[in-house]
Parts: sequence; C-alpha cells; structure tokens
Amino acid sequence: MAANAEQTDVLICGSGSAGLCAAMWLSRFGINYKILEQRDGPLKVGQADGVQTRTVEIFDSFGIAEALLKESYHVLEIAFWAAVTADGAGADVKEGIRRWRYAPDKETEVSHQPHVILNQARLNALMIGDLEEGGVPAPIEYDCEVKNVEVDEAAAAADPAAYCVTVDTVEGGVEKSYRAKYVLGCDGAHSIVRRSLGFRMLGDSTEAVWGVMDVYPLTDFPDIRKKAVLNSRAGNLLVIPREGDAMVRFYIELPAGTRVADVTLADLQARARLIFAPYAMDVAETAWWSAYAIGQRRADFFHQAHRVFLTGDACHTHSPKAGQGMNVSLQDGHNIGWKLGMILRGLAASAPLLESYMIERERTATELIEFDRGFTRLFNTKYRHDNGISTKFFAQQFVKAGRYTAGQAIHYDDSAITDAAGGGQDLAPRAPVGMRFPTAQVVRFCDAKAMQLVNALPATGAWYLVVFAGNVSQAESAGRLEQVSGALEQVVHRFTPPGADPDTVIDRVLVLAGDRKKVEQGEIPAFFTPATGKWKMKNLTKVFADDESYNSGHGHAYEAYGIASQRGAIVVVRPDHYVAKIVRLEDASSLGEFFGAFLTAQS
Repeated sequence: MAANAEQTDVLICGSGSAGLCAAMWLSRFGINYKILEQRDGPLKVGQADGVQTRTVEIFDSFGIAEALLKESYHVLEIAFWAAVTADGAGADVKEGIRRWRYAPDKETEVSHQPHVILNQARLNALMIGDLEEGGVPAPIEYDCEVKNVEVDEAAAAADPAAYCVTVDTVEGGVEKSYRAKYVLGCDGAHSIVRRSLGFRMLGDSTEAVWGVMDVYPLTDFPDIRKKAVLNSRAGNLLVIPREGDAMVRFYIELPAGTRVADVTLADLQARARLIFAPYAMDVAETAWWSAYAIGQRRADFFHQAHRVFLTGDACHTHSPKAGQGMNVSLQDGHNIGWKLGMILRGLAASAPLLESYMIERERTATELIEFDRGFTRLFNTKYRHDNGISTKFFAQQFVKAGRYTAGQAIHYDDSAITDAAGGGQDLAPRAPVGMRFPTAQVVRFCDAKAMQLVNALPATGAWYLVVFAGNVSQAESAGRLEQVSGALEQVVHRFTPPGADPDTVIDRVLVLAGDRKKVEQGEIPAFFTPATGKWKMKNLTKVFADDESYNSGHGHAYEAYGIASQRGAIVVVRPDHYVAKIVRLEDASSLGEFFGAFLTAQS
C-alpha cells in the first residue's frame, strides 16, 4: 500500500448514474467521499434516455425532479403498428404497415409520476448540481484512470474503520493512490474495479444485431411524436420521441447475419425507410448512432469483503430497449448509498446493511437478465415466427411488462432491514413489505394542503414511521394514539444521537381518518410535532388527514393502502422508500427489537 496515499471514506469509481446517486446520499449524511472519472469532464451526450417512473420518484424525493419533469418528453401513449396482413388487420391493403392499437404507456396505479425521456447527460447534470449545492464544486476527479483495486481483507475484518482498500490511478499522466474504507465500482461494463478483483461476467450473446440512432426525421408517419412499436415484414422498429419536440430515437432490428462491425449509418437509414413504408422517412440530421449485438451478462460476485461493491453495468448488462440500464444502475447506487451513510455516521451496524445490498441487488440483477431475455425475444422476428407469436400477443406482453419496466415490480426478500415474515401485511395489504411504499393523496393538517403522502417522506436519510391512527375524534382511538406515541417515543429516543433533532434517525408521519375539522391541533400528541431545526420550533408538517380537500377531491388513502380505520397500522418505511415492516398500533413497542437488529443505540 502506498504510504502517501490520499484517504477518503468512500471512493466512487465512475460518475455515471449509480455513482452520482450514491454520492447524493453520502452528501446528505455528510460523508467524506470522492468520485474518480476517466473522462476529461462531465458527460456531454449520454446514450441512455428513458427515465422510468421509479427514477422520477427518486429524483422527487431528493428534491430535484422539477427540472427533469419540465425539460423531458412525457411518454403517455404507445402506438402499435403491424404489417397490414398480420392477424387480418387491414387485409385489404397489400403492403406496408397499419396502426391497429393504442395503449396507455403507464397504468394510473403504477405510479403518480410519469415515464419521461431525457438525455442521461442532463440527468447527471441535475445530480451534480445537487452535489454542488452552496456553490462548492462536487468532489469529482476527471481525467482519472483507475488501474488497480486491492482489498486488505485482514485489516477489513479486524477494524471496521480501517482504510483497507487501495486504489491506484493515473491522473493527468501522474500516478496516484487512494485509500478508502469503501469503494464503489460504478465504472461500467468494462469495469476495471471488477477486473482487478478477478470477478467475471457470466452470460451470453445472441446473433441478433440492432441499430440505434437519434435523428431529426422528415416524415409523414402520423405517430412520430408517440412511443411506437412497428412490426413490419422488413423487421421491427421502436420509436422513442426525445425531449425538445424534434429529435426522435429509433431502435432498428437488422437482418439476420449482420455483423456489428459492418453496420453503417446508411444501413440504418435504409432499413428504417423499409420498415416505415409506405410512409416517407428521410433524415434531416443524425445526432448520434450505434449498433450492438444483444447480450445478457451478470457478474459472478457483487462485493469483495463487504468493502468493494459493484453497481450498474459493472455487474449487469443487457439490451437497451426496455430502458432499464440507467434506471437499474441508478437504483443500485440509491440502495448502497444510504446504507453506507448510516454506517459511516455511526448510526447503524455495517454487517446487516451491507449484507442486504447483496440480498436485494443481486436478485434484482438476476431478474433483470431473465426479463430482458424474454423481452428481447418478443422483438425478434424469427423467434415470433417460429413460435407463432401473434401481433395481439406481442402487444399484450408489451403492456403487461409495463409495471416491471417502470421499476415498480422490485420486491426485496426478507433481511435484517425488511421483515415480511413478522406478519402485519394484512393490516395494509396494498403496501407490500419489500416493495416501494405507494402513495395516495392526503390533506396536511396544519394548512389544509392536499399533497401526495410520499412527499412527506423526503430523502433525508431517516427511517419513517407512518402511523395510521384512525379517527381520533373518537375517544377510544384518541386514547390508543396516546399510548402508541409514548411507545414510539421510547423507541426513537434510543437511536437518536444526543443533541440531534428527534427526527434525525427515525422520523414520524401521522395519518388520521375522518373529518380533520373535528380535531384540534392541541389534541395531536407531541411526538408527531417535535421541536426541530435552528430555532427548535414545533414541526407541524408531519400530520395529515385522509379527508376531502377544498380543490383536489378526496384521496381515500386508507382505502388505497387497504387499512381499516378502526384497526389502523404502523408502516415502517426505509430511507429509500421501501416498506420494511408493518405492525399493529398496539405493538408499537415491538419496533425497538426490529430497529435494534441493525441500528446503533445512542442512549
């Protein structure tokens, strides 16, 4: 190990979506970190562009979704086109394609956020902007090539605080070494971090070759500003409108036997014209193009000694048509970032949180590879022909995959931080333990503002106790809430550092049922209005009612979660908005045992 190596708590190799998302968590926890990037500056033009609803939710939780939603193309509808004789559709026409179905891109219940299109470079810029809040440059070292990563496993086992990982780099032609407590390998499909550790990518490639190009089209095709799937005799093509109302991305199936190295831009343009026929398709300008062979691969290991962790393309690669690469990578960083933050702040034990990364993200990667194999086959003309897959079945499967491609189908298995086996799911059947906490409209008690409940759970690094207490204008429910508040106060106090605000580690949200106007502020237990901030003012923004709003109707939140107001429930939500556990109101004190399995007692 280099004696003069620079030390940092977390070293992030790669400034892509996974690395930047992890960094946003670390910055919120005040952790010392550095990002090493081989490029000479920020990404200028990214290849990824699909921003799934779960990613939009994550950006919203970090408070950076406004620009994303304003600048992006919103995908609202899918148009399905097929060869005119397929399944009898337009059999009177002898050539070309015809639209035969429209479908919503996203079902309402999937998410309150939209599916949008925005270049990855712009998404990265939004995250870097978050890291630079206050005018301080983000700690990113550009023109830095990672050469080797080595873990001192003896030191790692002996001392949790050891700077046991050495990373050797070349920066601007000069050799330099770093020592870190933790390293994140976010450096893409050709990851040097992965290779240094001796990990392999397992999987296969198909003979299917696709082209992709971002173009400014000159066309009379009527659905050019809609997401469209074209199944023609000349092949398959996926239309993805881009932000800015002019540019469009085409994913184009190329003929069997095509070699990636032989593909030219002229080939892609010619193939597009054939598929779009009888509609005209000329290209005024091409902003970017590429060709690729479809393959699915997954790393054989995701960590080394729980000190180096692989994320994103460094541990899973697949085809781009389902729009999962950037999104799943970002969620890898989202998963590991808050866990490292809690550990390095001394708020949580390392083993339970770090082991959960493998439990959760390895399964996610495996499911992604399997999904992508099936999804890719749907776009293969030969496979559909050989297996008798009709145009109608193709569209049904495409729409059915919507929840998965939206990033909303991820279901984490039980671990120290996720407890479905402990029961309680029947209390809130529409908030599955292990899945992301769904949202519903509620009315804020202090000012009558209608809002989504999830917006009361910002990404601060805190856990959330979402307490559905029922109608407290009734004496029995009011008395029960007082008892619940006392029990939760003891649980939260145990894990709150001395001098810290009482909502720092475990926050709380109260959702009442019934007419909020029948309840006075003074009847709300003090636990739900803690004194916080510089002036230690009573915080009134954590109490809500499932009630009619003045201008936005009724959200019916209890019904949305399947919670009976007479019974109520406590839903424990992780910092990353996944449901960790559900318990009865009467069992509030049992949460001390749950949190005690991984949080560090502070008092």
